[in-house]
Amino acid sequence: MRRFLLLYATQQGQAKAIAEEICEQAVVHGFSADLHCISESSKYDLKTETAPLVVVVSTTGTGDPPDTARKFVKEIQNQTLPADFFAHLRYGLLGLGDSEYTYFCNGGKIIDKRLQELGARHFYDTGHADDCVGLELVVEPWIAGLWPALREHFRSSRGQEEISGTPPVASPASSRTDLVKSELLHIESQVELLRFDDSGRKDSEVLKQNAVNSNQSNVLIEDFESSLTRSVPPLSQASLNVPALPPEYLQVHLQESLGQEESQASVTSADPIFQVPISKAVQLTTNDAIKTTLLVELDISKTDFSYQPGDAFSVICPNSDSEVQSLLQRLQLEDKRKHYVLLKIKTDTKKKEHLPKLQPRPYSCASSSLFHPGKLHFVFNVVEFLSTAPTEVLRKGVCTGWLALLVASVLQPNPYASHEDSRIALAPKISISPRTTNCFHLPNDPSIPLIMVGPGTGIAPFIGFLQHREKLQEQHPDGNFGAVWLFFGCRHKDRDYLFRKELRHFLKHGILTHLKVSFSRDAPVGEGEATAKYVQDNIQLHGQEVVRILLHENGRIYVCGDAKNMAKDVHDALVEIISKEIGVEKLEAMKTLATLKEEKRYLQDIWS
Repeated sequence: MRRFLLLYATQQGQAKAIAEEICEQAVVHGFSADLHCISESSKYDLKTETAPLVVVVSTTGTGDPPDTARKFVKEIQNQTLPADFFAHLRYGLLGLGDSEYTYFCNGGKIIDKRLQELGARHFYDTGHADDCVGLELVVEPWIAGLWPALREHFRSSRGQEEISGTPPVASPASSRTDLVKSELLHIESQVELLRFDDSGRKDSEVLKQNAVNSNQSNVLIEDFESSLTRSVPPLSQASLNVPALPPEYLQVHLQESLGQEESQASVTSADPIFQVPISKAVQLTTNDAIKTTLLVELDISKTDFSYQPGDAFSVICPNSDSEVQSLLQRLQLEDKRKHYVLLKIKTDTKKKEHLPKLQPRPYSCASSSLFHPGKLHFVFNVVEFLSTAPTEVLRKGVCTGWLALLVASVLQPNPYASHEDSRIALAPKISISPRTTNCFHLPNDPSIPLIMVGPGTGIAPFIGFLQHREKLQEQHPDGNFGAVWLFFGCRHKDRDYLFRKELRHFLKHGILTHLKVSFSRDAPVGEGEATAKYVQDNIQLHGQEVVRILLHENGRIYVCGDAKNMAKDVHDALVEIISKEIGVEKLEAMKTLATLKEEKRYLQDIWS
C-alpha cells in the first residue's frame, strides 16, 4: 500500500477523532496511514520524510496551537533553520476552529505558514473547519477530496522517484486538477446520499427503469383523463422508490461493571483527577436577576492540586440522573443501569459521525492560593433555556444544572451571609482536573501596569489576580507595584454586580487603582460609575490612558468572558482608540494589536 504520514494536534479529542477516521478510510482507498500525535516526535522525522504528510490541527480559545503541538511549533519556529529545510516535504493540512473566536483556526494557520516558510509545498489545499456552523461541512468534503489528491501525488511522483529517488514539486496544473476532482467527488457523495436503496439493484438499472416508468406514465396521462369511470395510473405504478430503513452504522455492546475502581478508571484524562469536597457555595446575584450566578469553594487541602491565578481547571460532570433514568425506561433497559455502553462506528459504513464523550467543563480559578490557602474558588452562571419539545420546558445546562443541584445543601443565599463552612463529612464532592494555561498569568514584574476587562463571570480570574496582588503588597510594603485597571460590566447595579464588596475593598486599599463599571440595563445615576453601557464603551471613554499604558508603559491587557460578542467588540474598541490616539489607519492599529498578542501583552481567556 502507498504510505503517507498522518499527524494530529488535539486539545479535547476532535482532531484525533478526525485523524483516526482518515486512517480508517485510507485502507479502503488503498493507502496506509502512519498515524501519530504530533507530540510523538520520536516516531517520525519530517527532516527525512519522503512520503506525503497530512496534518489535522485544532486551535485553543486563545488562538494558539493545542498543548500537544507546543514543542513541535517551538522547534519549527527556530529562526536558524534554512529556508529550504522542508523543501522535500509535500503536505495537506486541515485546521479546526470556531469563528466565534477572534483567531479562527489560528493553530493550523501558524503551522501551515511556517511549513511554507521552510520550503514545504501543498499537494492538497488547506481546509478550515468551523465548529460554529458544524465541522462536518468542511471535514467531510475535505477528506473525500484527499484520496484523489493523494493518488495524483503518487502518480506524478512515481516516475521521478524511480529515476532519481527525489520527490517532485507539485505543478499548479495538478493542483487545479486535484481541486476539480475534489469538488466532483463531493458532488457525487452528495448525490449518493439522495439515492434510496432498491432491493440491491444497481444504480444504473434503477435510473433506466425510472426513465421508462416516467415515459409510460406521461403517455398514459396524455391518453386518458381522470373521470368517475376512469382514473390515471395509481401511485403504485408511478416512478417512485420507497425509502428503505437506514442501515445500522453503530455497534453497541453492554458490559457489566466490575465495581467502583473500574468506574473511576473509565474517566479518561491526560491530567490527574482529584475528587474534592465543596466547602461553600454563595449566590452572588439577587433572586430577580436574569441569570443566577454562584460562587463555589472547593477544599483542596488534602490533595496535590495546585494552581496560580489565571489558571483554569476542568469539572468532570455526569449526565442528568433523572434524564438517564427516563431514557432507560423508554429503552426498557432499567435492569442494565450499572452496565457500560460501548459504542463503535462500523468500518463498512458511509456514515461519518464523531461521537465524543461528555467533555469536562473548564472554569477559571477565581481565587489565589496565597489569599485562600487550601481552597479553590470558581464562578458560573446557571445556564437555563427553553427546550424545543412540543410543550415548552425550562431546562438547565448539563454541568451548571448539575452543580446548582449539588450545592443546594451548602448554598448561602447572598454574599453577605455567614461564611461558616458546612461540615466536610456532609459536603458533596466533585471530580476536577487541572488545566494550566500558557500565559494568562500575572507578570513576574509587579511594576508592570495591568488592564483587566471582564464583564459578568469574566471577572473570575481577576478576583484571583487582585487577591494575589494584595498578599504580595502585604509581603513587600515598599515594593514598586504598577497601576491596575478593571473594566467590569453587568446588567443591573442592584441585581448582578458581582463581587461589589470585594472590589470596593481592593479599590480602597490601592490594590485596584481604577475601577470602571458599566450597567447595560440601568440609566446613569450620576455616581460616575455608569457613564457607559458596555465595557467597550468605557474603554473608548478612557482610550488615551489605555493606549498610553499599552504602547508607552509596556503594560498588559487581559480580556476574559464571552467570545461571540464581547471579545470582538473589545478588540474593535482597541483598534479604534489606537487608531485615534496615535493617528494611524485601522489596518496599522490591527497590526499593533497583533504585535501585542505575539509579545503576550494582549491576552484572552474567552469562551463561546
